[in-house]
Amino acid sequence: MLPTGAKDSQLRESNSQKVHPQPMEEAMNQNPEAVEALISKIFTNISSLKSAYIQLQAAHTPYDPDKIQAADRLVISELKNLSELKHFYREKNPKPVCVSPQDSRLAAEIQEQQSLLKTYEVMVKKFQSEILNKDSEVLQLQQQIDEANQRRAKLEKNLKLRGLSTKESEGSSDENGFLPVDLSPDLFTSAVEATFKAIHDFSKPLINMMKAAGWDLDAAANSIEPNVIYAKRAHKKYAFESHICQRMFSGFQQASFSVKSDDLTVTKDSFFHQFLSLREMDPLDMLGQNPDSIFGKFCRSKYLEVVHPKMEASFFGNLDQRNYLMGGGHPRTPFYQAFLKLSKSVWLLHRLAYSFDPNAKVFQVKRGTEFSDVYMESVVKNLVVDDCDQKPKVGLMVMPGFWIGGSVIQSQVYLSGMRVAE
Repeated sequence: MLPTGAKDSQLRESNSQKVHPQPMEEAMNQNPEAVEALISKIFTNISSLKSAYIQLQAAHTPYDPDKIQAADRLVISELKNLSELKHFYREKNPKPVCVSPQDSRLAAEIQEQQSLLKTYEVMVKKFQSEILNKDSEVLQLQQQIDEANQRRAKLEKNLKLRGLSTKESEGSSDENGFLPVDLSPDLFTSAVEATFKAIHDFSKPLINMMKAAGWDLDAAANSIEPNVIYAKRAHKKYAFESHICQRMFSGFQQASFSVKSDDLTVTKDSFFHQFLSLREMDPLDMLGQNPDSIFGKFCRSKYLEVVHPKMEASFFGNLDQRNYLMGGGHPRTPFYQAFLKLSKSVWLLHRLAYSFDPNAKVFQVKRGTEFSDVYMESVVKNLVVDDCDQKPKVGLMVMPGFWIGGSVIQSQVYLSGMRVAE
């Protein structure tokens, strides 16, 4: 037996030692490899989840339903893996009474990853909703396409389209391989509108090249038609369009269009055949096949009329295009190709005009002529006269008018001395 004093001393020492459940740190120290493996799996899984999320985002631009579904399945799989790791950790490591600083940091990191998981879950639900919406939009668009195809099929069945190659109309070509076209006033009206647009389209690069070459556009416009009073400075572009029109339509009233040719055929059928043969072709391709054809001679002569030598020299620093044309060729430069589009439109209009019986007749409007809404149409719609007693007068003719089948296609004119209505 121990002495009484020794017993008391032993009891005091025993009481001073607090008893705790085994802390996590000790549990971890017992198997540090397992803990490290668990943490490594967590980080690997988070990286995989981020990668899957990036794939899900990428699948939306461009929109790819298959890739979206694949990425969606991958995100869900990674979320399940994280959830399994969480449950595995809780089963193997119950919450201790006393938590070490290392455990606190690990718990905080796990909580952060759990918050991140919730964010990913929200994003996944959002993307799933977007996928459903996109699928619905795709279905609606497919229905619209089907309806449009049905309407197109009906139109192709009931109408003879102008200049549109379709699978259904390929089988209905005539013996020359041309699509069936009705020779009608509406067809001629469409050709007039196309020519007017072609003049406008060619004037744009012409004016831009004049600006780049340092031309005084005000002086140039005044030299074309002096003393025209423009409502806006920007309206001076119509002077250049008028210049192009006057040159391109010179000789239009003649069946030959002022082109000399020994084998010129002037029957109605031959004019319409020429119209059909060129309508579907690229003009440069046609000239490549036959540079000295009637159309080739027309393009050559009109270019030399429209583009002055000084103008060409200022644009390109030389007269190579002009010399090449005069030598019998047709240059493949962008500027000449733009001019060929204009030439084709005017040539087709002439061929079509002489396909009718009687011919469609062209008429021009001189400067100073009083405006008539029967024979003319203003290219600027919101112009008004300052003096109510004064009648509007023509300053420029931008496009001639035509008589066809008892109907009038109005000439396009610019009215001088007007102002823009407010």
